[in-house]
Amino acid sequence: MDIVYDIILILHFIGLASVVGGFLVQMKSTDRGVNPAMVHGALTQLVTGLLLVGLPEMGVATPYTGWEAWDHTKIAIKLILTVIITILAFVGRRKPRPQTGIWGAIGGLSIATIVIAVVW
Repeated sequence: MDIVYDIILILHFIGLASVVGGFLVQMKSTDRGVNPAMVHGALTQLVTGLLLVGLPEMGVATPYTGWEAWDHTKIAIKLILTVIITILAFVGRRKPRPQTGIWGAIGGLSIATIVIAVVW
């Protein structure tokens, strides 16, 4: 089952690249907004993130050697931010461009989740 966990982790990174890449590619544009890469990446992040936490909690996968338990506060904060990012992405797809506010919020919150994952 650990190979399945590793595949899900790779998909999680691909979702991250999709959201942040969709954000960064529009930095110089004046017509900023939510693009399909950001929507699909946010949904991928949400689903794979839940699986990455759920599988070890069920006892069917081990994230890494020496793993004992998740920091549930960290996971809860990341989940809340990811849900907000996903909602903003879906709302942004329905609104006309430019959407600088929604675009910036998605980018900023995505970078915040990266910082939380790495530093905390």
